[in-house]
Amino acid sequence: MTRLIIWRHGNTDWNAEGRVQGQTDVPLNDLGRAQAATAATLLAGLEPDAIYASDLQRARTTADALATLTGLPVVTDARLRERHYGQFQGLTNPEIADAFPEAYARWNSGNPDVGCDVERNDAVAKRVGEALREIASRHPDKVVVVATHGGAARQGFGDMLGWVSSVMTAIRPLQNCHWTEIVSGNRGWSLRAHNVGPWPEKAIPAPV
Repeated sequence: MTRLIIWRHGNTDWNAEGRVQGQTDVPLNDLGRAQAATAATLLAGLEPDAIYASDLQRARTTADALATLTGLPVVTDARLRERHYGQFQGLTNPEIADAFPEAYARWNSGNPDVGCDVERNDAVAKRVGEALREIASRHPDKVVVVATHGGAARQGFGDMLGWVSSVMTAIRPLQNCHWTEIVSGNRGWSLRAHNVGPWPEKAIPAPV
């Protein structure tokens, strides 16, 4: 059985401000680094065999916290990046609604064609799912931790499970430094756990 632990990065200042990050390379803040260190102690207990991460620094720094405890290298893969939010990146929801009201309405309704250069969710699912399958194929019957982003994680594991991207809007986004676990078996991949982490759920931040 191969276990994929798909781990969202720690908190950033843009998370705290409610700004859409997308593929903007925002670093972890002090809280995010503390979250990563705390979560890493739990993940180290799973005795992972490999660690992968998005090449954006908030995911890579999160992965580094686990690498420090395990001695494993971190392998980066740009396909694990967050959804590209085009002209929304750097803006808060009210700022997006004010600047791009029609696109904002499409985004909120789940329309796959948001506009404003926002990457389609099905494209995110294909990109991240492809990366996860390739990673899993390198480590059969092993435990692999993949540090990525909220939206990328959700669409990526949905693709692995064969769920269409529109269904994933019914799955609550990961909190900072929480993870989803999927496992392989005789019938393919299945969901074992979602939104697992070292502290109770409070508010769910936007997965960007």
